[in-house]
Amino acid sequence: MRAITIGVDLAKQTFSTCEVDASGRVVRRKDFGREGFAAWLAQVPAGAVVAMEACGSAHHWARRCLEYGAVPKLMAAPKVVPFRKSRTTKNDRNDAEAIATAARQGNMCFVPVKSVDQQARLSCHRVREGYKVQALAIANRMRGLLAEFGIAVAHSNAALRRVLGDSAVRSKLPAPMPELLDELKQQWLEVSKLLAGCEARIARHARADDRCVRSQRIIGVGSLTADAVVATVGTAKEFRNGRQFAAWVGLTPMQYSTGGRTRLGPISCRGDTYLRTLLIQGARSSLRLAQAVAPERATPEQIWIQQLADRLPFGKLVVAIANKHARQLWAILAHGEDYDPHAWMKHPMVQRAAVHPRAAAA
Repeated sequence: MRAITIGVDLAKQTFSTCEVDASGRVVRRKDFGREGFAAWLAQVPAGAVVAMEACGSAHHWARRCLEYGAVPKLMAAPKVVPFRKSRTTKNDRNDAEAIATAARQGNMCFVPVKSVDQQARLSCHRVREGYKVQALAIANRMRGLLAEFGIAVAHSNAALRRVLGDSAVRSKLPAPMPELLDELKQQWLEVSKLLAGCEARIARHARADDRCVRSQRIIGVGSLTADAVVATVGTAKEFRNGRQFAAWVGLTPMQYSTGGRTRLGPISCRGDTYLRTLLIQGARSSLRLAQAVAPERATPEQIWIQQLADRLPFGKLVVAIANKHARQLWAILAHGEDYDPHAWMKHPMVQRAAVHPRAAAA
């Protein structure tokens, strides 16, 4: 069978495809509606490469390709942009051809296809983020309304509840305000209850997954972070090492190197924003615990954090801890290992220093 690569520009209702042969020549182009595309996909020859951008519904169609015997390849959208023939002329057909061309590159990085379970678990995280934004917006709206009548509320949920339940405060407000605040408060409590329900659901998933249980043994990695990492990258074996995983999350510096001179710039902040945020927040918690523990009771990692805190500003310190946590999570998932706080003792350079202390000092 001749080798073909099919580039698909996905959308909600209109799908554009471009089929290229082994030499890269365009064989045919077709446009489909949603139902027509599903029927056409079932007729694609087994073993054909179906390339798509990793966007909304891409993992669903990739799973359909696997059912039909095709080979799905997902790519991040920025990886496809350089292969579009014209930067000024962008349309569905040009995008489909660019996707097919990009998929044929031997050094292209592909996104692994997520399972139904992974996407279901990630949906809990997305819904939780939405409830969190809604709860914050409602709370800020109530604070803003109260401020219009000279009532300042501290930035905490407990302080807002006290003010809303204070009859003396309510008596100072004009006629429509108490009723409006009661409606907002009821909405706020309902959204907060839904938020707590999402967090409880995520915690149950984390307790039932051995990978999450092992990941949570890292100080600063809770059920939320562990479940999000497992749901996003699975076994993390698509990354060659921990540094590659940390770079994908966006916790490594950018490079501006030329002529053999290596110049490291600011942290890239690219990749998965949600995972990076969770790792940074966990690093803050880990830093706080390390600074509070006595030196004689500190773990090797906490001693490292204490030493690092003496020579790095807060921002760089937190990113360094998050980077370390990302590498540890990769090792736990990729190798199926338990968290070992003394793993650094097995490093070849540490072993060399123990056997040849003079050579290490030199």
